[in-house]
Amino acid sequence: MVAAALSLSLAACGGNLSGGGQGSFPSGPVTLSIGQDPGGSTDLIGRALADEAAKDLGVAIPVVNTPGANGALAAKELAGKQPDGQNIMVLNASLTSITPLAVSEEEAVDVNDFEVITGISRDDYVLVANADSGLNSVQGLVDAHRDLKFGTTGVGTGSQLSQELLFKHAGIAGTAVPFDGGSPAMTAVLGKQVDVASVQLGEAISQIKSGELVPLVTFSEQRNQYLPDTPTAVELGFDVKVSQYRAIVAPKETPPEAVDRLRAAFRSAFATESYKSFNQENLLTPHEIDGPQVAKEWSDSLENYRAMVQKYGIDLGGEK
Repeated sequence: MVAAALSLSLAACGGNLSGGGQGSFPSGPVTLSIGQDPGGSTDLIGRALADEAAKDLGVAIPVVNTPGANGALAAKELAGKQPDGQNIMVLNASLTSITPLAVSEEEAVDVNDFEVITGISRDDYVLVANADSGLNSVQGLVDAHRDLKFGTTGVGTGSQLSQELLFKHAGIAGTAVPFDGGSPAMTAVLGKQVDVASVQLGEAISQIKSGELVPLVTFSEQRNQYLPDTPTAVELGFDVKVSQYRAIVAPKETPPEAVDRLRAAFRSAFATESYKSFNQENLLTPHEIDGPQVAKEWSDSLENYRAMVQKYGIDLGGEK
């Protein structure tokens, strides 16, 4: 009788104390995939958001890292998951707006193949040189009158595209040297294996402040608030605007009610003081826009970059 009464009580509550009733969302923990290694910018952002959004959602949000192919491996896995809102991902804009210009159509990831829950933030690229190199401005690169080696964070990344475009615009001779992420690219600059590298500001700020690296230019539309004395490429007369944006996405055809509930949880996370402090500490600019606007911005960026790559005859080096 006690068991029967308890069963009826649970049924009245929806049958699941930890995650809502049967058929409701969430029905249990919501897994957040990260397509990059632990400890990188995307991973840190995902974990900071998961901690806060879980409190609003009422269930755990475990983070799972599945690195590979600039995040394409995790994106392909997510696309094949059940569209119930229980599996989501932090998606980098470069994977859908730049990488398709460097890989085959079959390998390309399309933002429109996902339900975009919300935009997250913007992470600006900065071109850095070794402080001992004598290179301290874009004009200095022009005046070097030699083939410069520029380190990138990988093939088909914003790091590569920003430098390819700048070198073409400014008439600088250069050769791309790809690395697997910002840390090894910066190590190559510090070790004088390459002349310059475009990396995300949060990754380079410690070496900039210590005087080991010199910031030459940023690739944002306006000067970065955390590096106000460094000019943008646009200021210098070069139409090069490349930043890293990120968003939370779910499999296509995830029910609207699940998307709305997830969006509300992440908006709650955005509003917390701990997450706002996280953004400031990691030099991130909030870009917390709705999903449809994210999809439009990223699709427009892909077409703009495609036109620029074709116009300047840039080969990003992948198989197409």
